[in-house]
Amino acid sequence: MIVASTCQTERIEEDPLGHVSIPADAYYGPQTARGIANFPISGIKISHLPNFIKALAYVKMAAARANAALGDLDRQKATIICQVCEEIAAGRHHGEFPLDVFQGGAGTSANMN
Repeated sequence: MIVASTCQTERIEEDPLGHVSIPADAYYGPQTARGIANFPISGIKISHLPNFIKALAYVKMAAARANAALGDLDRQKATIICQVCEEIAAGRHHGEFPLDVFQGGAGTSANMN
């Protein structure tokens, strides 16, 4: 949920851990912003690993399809998720994966990203 706007270059979002500042044009949310701030380990972003990002997109696409088939995910949402995953696999939106490579493979931040 967007709770305030501090200026044109950032937005403030809130989740169970509180408020966090995120670039206004970013597609990612609080978990990714926290991962960036808390884990600047190598200085290498997962956006520099296009095959890793492509693999994540395919995993998320498979999960969306499986959950829709089980009735656990609305089919319209699954369709949208799959469309975005196809865009990501095609090389679009890679800049939206700013996590450090070591944090990027660790779990929560990358999966929420």
